Amino acid sequence: MPAIEALIFDMDGTMVHSMPWHTQAWVEYARRHALDLDVPAFMAQTTGKNAFECACALMGRTVSAEESERITAEKEGIYRELFAAHFCAVDGFDRFHAQARDMGLKVAIGTAGDQDNVRFVLDNLQMQPPAQAIARGDEGLPGKPHPDIFLKAAERLAIDPAACIVFEDAPHGIEAARRAGMRAVGIGTTHDAQQLSGPHVLAWAPDFSTLLNNQFLEKLHDA
Repeated sequence: MPAIEALIFDMDGTMVHSMPWHTQAWVEYARRHALDLDVPAFMAQTTGKNAFECACALMGRTVSAEESERITAEKEGIYRELFAAHFCAVDGFDRFHAQARDMGLKVAIGTAGDQDNVRFVLDNLQMQPPAQAIARGDEGLPGKPHPDIFLKAAERLAIDPAACIVFEDAPHGIEAARRAGMRAVGIGTTHDAQQLSGPHVLAWAPDFSTLLNNQFLEKLHDA
């Protein structure tokens, strides 16, 4: 395998502790529209999916583009309102990102989220220096476990996918990394090590502070 040249971070649940607020937003949307929603099953099905895929799963059918836009606008508005009052980065992310950049690694974000949610997170996170590339689900890219989002991020960095590590909190994302030919690290904000396992997974950690304490980047650099 080639040496690592770039890190690609999933956003929700990996960079920021947003997944509980996405869940609450879906619950509130379902309440407002009198929808019967099996929340655990729905979240397991849709984590890592793009907005259109989530809207179809919610309604149990293929929705129109207009209907998907209406669902997405309302649900994501609820999410941003809820999360804004409790915004929280995953522990150690800022220091881990800064160390990676100091070591000369390139950094991208690969998320199924849309431009409004990406802007919301980055405005609150104040990620410095900013990511060098972003690939989003609202660009016509299929959601995870399809590899397209991660492959687009690598393409925008001009880095061979095999020289990238994906950081992910969800099984669909770990599988997307495998399909992209990338190595991965599981971030355990929502799933345990067994759920985020695979031959391409280099490590699992509850947060980035743990990776820093374990000198993950130094060992990677020395390998």
